[in-house]
Amino acid sequence: MLLQIFFLLAGLALVVFGADYLVEGASGIARRFGLSEFVIGLTIVGMGTSAPEMVVSFIGAVQGNSSISLGNVVGSNIFNTLLILGLTAVILPITITADNRRKDIPVNLLVTVLLIVLGLGYTLFGLGTEDGLSRLDGGILVALFLLYMVLSFVKGKETEASSEGPVKELKPVLALAMIAGGLAALVYGGNLFVDAATYIAREQGVSDKFIAITLLAGGTSMPELATCVAAAVKKKGQLALGNIIGSNVFNILLILGGSALIHPLSFGQISYVDLAALLSSAVALLLSCYMGKKGLLDRAEGVFFLLLWVAYMVYLIINL
Repeated sequence: MLLQIFFLLAGLALVVFGADYLVEGASGIARRFGLSEFVIGLTIVGMGTSAPEMVVSFIGAVQGNSSISLGNVVGSNIFNTLLILGLTAVILPITITADNRRKDIPVNLLVTVLLIVLGLGYTLFGLGTEDGLSRLDGGILVALFLLYMVLSFVKGKETEASSEGPVKELKPVLALAMIAGGLAALVYGGNLFVDAATYIAREQGVSDKFIAITLLAGGTSMPELATCVAAAVKKKGQLALGNIIGSNVFNILLILGGSALIHPLSFGQISYVDLAALLSSAVALLLSCYMGKKGLLDRAEGVFFLLLWVAYMVYLIINL
């Protein structure tokens, strides 16, 4: 058990170290190639920090364990929006641009609704052939992900409004090396954390679904957490927001889509409360565009996000 605790701490250290280098490298690339920090966060950083979720969910799909694949993504997206974005906003209120309000944040809600409709379509509306994600559903999600990435890059040229403070110039080779090294440290550190946390939980007789939606989700979201906190400290709120939205979209469209292509996923062990929490997190982010201070995800809204996350965790623990 002591060895597992050591792995937990070692994983955390690697995640923190990797996040700092990833943020610096990504910001340098953004400026060098004329892309906004938001788009870099949405694409390169968002996909990179979601690598642990992809590994865990794909392994779960190969093993035919839908609880691990689905619980990991559902829990990660709730964790990303409510805890990570909430904490980031408490540290540094995040600017919400007109594009964020019009396109990016609504897309986050739309893909969440799409997941629920595809997954529970047969149960709720008499649609489809099974209660879960079929391979056809998986193909649809993956195709939408590819389209979303293409559109993000095409429309991702930097505008004046997307700049957030001075960014030191980095040579492209150095920036790419920082991104690669940062991602490697994030993924390896995240895996150390997840493996140790899962081992400890299973020793205590905790169910796969609970492990997936709490420990695995939190552990695989550690790269997003460290990256967003580092971005907030460096006053790069748009990169943090892009990272969360990109990770959420990546998790649903590519990770669950790819997992369903490997093996159809059943929603049997994912409760309506879990899905309601997922939907509520996406709705809360959308509502934050129109409540509080205009054009800002402020500290009060960050605290509200954190309280929603705590309420959901309390529910899970009570119903363990």
